[in-house]
Amino acid sequence: MILKTEIDGPIATLTMNRPEKRNAMCDALLAAIDGFFSAPPEGVRAVILTGEGGHFCSGLDLSEHVARNAEDTMRHSRGWHRVMERVEFSGLPVVSAMAGAVIGGGLELASATHVRIAEASTIFQLPEGMRGIFVGGGATVNVARIIGADRMREMMLTGRRYDADEGLRLGLAHYSVGDGEAMPLARKLAGKIAGNAQLSNDMMIQAISRISEMPRAEGFFTESLCAAISQTSADAEEGLRAFLEKRPPVFR
Repeated sequence: MILKTEIDGPIATLTMNRPEKRNAMCDALLAAIDGFFSAPPEGVRAVILTGEGGHFCSGLDLSEHVARNAEDTMRHSRGWHRVMERVEFSGLPVVSAMAGAVIGGGLELASATHVRIAEASTIFQLPEGMRGIFVGGGATVNVARIIGADRMREMMLTGRRYDADEGLRLGLAHYSVGDGEAMPLARKLAGKIAGNAQLSNDMMIQAISRISEMPRAEGFFTESLCAAISQTSADAEEGLRAFLEKRPPVFR
């Protein structure tokens, strides 16, 4: 099974399962990820994304791309963009538990997720310049949004590698942990996120990155709309009542 899926209550764990290729992203694996986020199982409220065999994802499986012409490569890149958009905006919060290679397309995939945990073995890299190619899975938008265009350009030109702690400082990871510690933390955080009000989670996923790209006035207005919708919901009423009554909220 190229993408292992395990459901534990409201949490789904997706494990990329190509350890012999360091979980390089082939078309079949990309399609499996797309399929999950297109129609997630009923009741799933958060997702953990990880890789088998000590690596998250080593990037594009270049063995599938030697014979592609420009038109096919363009179509393939746009397909990647569609899947990365689905991961980011499906409405499900996604926690990446990363180790080993988070390289090229693997970093593009990670940058589409919402919470990123890097073990000490993690390596972040964009080596496309050394392969005579260019990123095509959204890095110039998603990775550059995190670390800035200037640093990403240097990263691609030199093939520079960042370790987990450097990635944490840059924002490529939100947490840096010891080897073997990413999954326990991912489960803890995913459980906490799954317990939030679903509408609030959805607002955070759908609105924040879009607002960051809006002009100032439009961003403020959109924020007010999100506040008006979420703060007048039944879950908001329950959350405020639970706070005043000093008990955990019970959302729908």
